[in-house]
Amino acid sequence: MVVDRNSISGIAAISSNGMLGANGWLPWDIPEDVAYFEKMIEGAALVVGRLTYATMTSFPQDTFVITSRKDVLLHPGSYAADSVESALLTAQATGKPVFIIGGAGIYEAAWPYCQDFFLTRIERSFAGDTLFPSSVPFEQWRVLQDEEKTFCERTTGESVVCRFQHYVNDKPKKLKI
Repeated sequence: MVVDRNSISGIAAISSNGMLGANGWLPWDIPEDVAYFEKMIEGAALVVGRLTYATMTSFPQDTFVITSRKDVLLHPGSYAADSVESALLTAQATGKPVFIIGGAGIYEAAWPYCQDFFLTRIERSFAGDTLFPSSVPFEQWRVLQDEEKTFCERTTGESVVCRFQHYVNDKPKKLKI
């Protein structure tokens, strides 16, 4: 998937009951979903919240962490930003595609700026502690792509349907410089 270098995109995976996270990670174990995520964000500037950043195991160049704390340990190539807007502006200045990768509060604050949103819908309920924000109005966005695949969820050994959806927001909010 080629993403416009000037666009802002979001990417997430959610279960059928809206769950986004559990104990700082995903509530499911579907390697193909993680591989899709990694492929999509490769080479992009990332915008991420402090708590999600703390769970990351690799730190791509040009990762912008939204935090008001001064004591956050930033890895080389990562930068602190004090707001979603400043993180997005700085990420855009890299000339790379920009991806918002979570967590829930960052998705809620950043979705108006997204032209594209890549959402994996895991067609099964999972227990967790973090819900995807219901305020993101996907029903008002165009569905550009909706591809269904079945994978094995490794924790349970059961098959689960994953729908890889590409939503387009025709009127994203403009960032103010």
